[in-house]
Amino acid sequence: MSSPAVQARTRVTRIAQEAVDKARLTVVPRVRTRAPRVPFVTLVSMVLVGGIVGLLLFNTSMQQASFAASDLEDQADTLAAREQTLRMELDELRNPQRVALEAQKMGMVIPSAPVFLDLKTGKTTGVRTPATPENAIPLLPPAPIKPKVLAPDPTVVEVPATTTEVPPTTADAKKNTQHTNKQGKNKQGKNRNR
Repeated sequence: MSSPAVQARTRVTRIAQEAVDKARLTVVPRVRTRAPRVPFVTLVSMVLVGGIVGLLLFNTSMQQASFAASDLEDQADTLAAREQTLRMELDELRNPQRVALEAQKMGMVIPSAPVFLDLKTGKTTGVRTPATPENAIPLLPPAPIKPKVLAPDPTVVEVPATTTEVPPTTADAKKNTQHTNKQGKNKQGKNRNR
């Protein structure tokens, strides 16, 4: 009989051989399966159409926003110009010279001598004189005097009365022209002889 070690070894060898026989690989023939193309083409088409529609909608909304922005800029420019005009009018209305002139038109005058009020005692100091247009301070300075060069005396020219004369005819005018031409030639000839 054999020893237990030999029995174990043969047993292991036999188990290993059985495992190798069971684990042997065999080639399985390939089965070609085709994925249907219609869903893929449909998916790609839908993505492309969705992208184009989205791009068109985005472009349209950007153009509308651009038009709205340009309209708002035009409106802001108009309002800024109006504000500037109103500020200039307000500055003109607040002009102390204009206010003083309007007050003077209403009959108000500036006193010639000021009077001061002491707030602690309630007394006034200074000479109180009634404010009348005669002793009021003038608001506008007198107009400057222009130099003689800028404001010359007018030149007066007296034209004597003339009698009515008949204008010369064209034949008379030709004779006068020929006569003056001959006189000019005679003078030139004399100057050459000298």
